[in-house]
Amino acid sequence: MTCYLFAVPSFMEGVARIIDIGGTMVNFNFSPTAEIADSMALKSDFQAVGDDIRHAMKGFSQENIEKASK
Repeated sequence: MTCYLFAVPSFMEGVARIIDIGGTMVNFNFSPTAEIADSMALKSDFQAVGDDIRHAMKGFSQENIEKASK
């Protein structure tokens, strides 16, 4: 899951949100158009999937190297 459309608050912003009763500190990342927002979110999702695949391939190859060396 990506957080492209949601702003990630700092620690101090998180502390300030505790006392933000009216919910005025809610922020989102904005894009000029909906199409740009969709394309950026899609790109971010594909990058996350690619990272997961690379991580799985690395773990798989390391397991096979360990098995082959025994």
